[in-house]
Amino acid sequence: MIRGQQIVLESDSTIQMIMEKLQSYKSWVSLYFEGFQYQLGDFQLKMGKVVPTHSENLRGIVMEVEYLPISSLDKSRQIMEDFLDVWQETVSKRSLPGHFMHIEPNFADYGLSDHYTSQHTAVQYATVMAQLIATVRN
Repeated sequence: MIRGQQIVLESDSTIQMIMEKLQSYKSWVSLYFEGFQYQLGDFQLKMGKVVPTHSENLRGIVMEVEYLPISSLDKSRQIMEDFLDVWQETVSKRSLPGHFMHIEPNFADYGLSDHYTSQHTAVQYATVMAQLIATVRN
């Protein structure tokens, strides 16, 4: 993702090495997402931990929820908000450390339509990474 120009690109894992060889890019923070995917009825849930590359220090836990029958962001908004409200209420009763953050980027800024695609996921993960990096620095 090129943030300054709000462009979403797709590449394989060699892109970081290519960019470093071009000397137009320097990786200053690299985060690793690792987790599991679950499906219950019409919901798909991806949960994972986020750690800096070459470290075991937990930086966050990421949860991605998808309501499979509906690919329209606007049409699925209410059911997703209800799901997240129930989740947050359940987690808050457990008195776990940390806090819950709902991050929803403005996909229109990236020229993405209402129909959810892998590019939407890329924008969400980049936004989450930026937030995690900012909290690590503070």
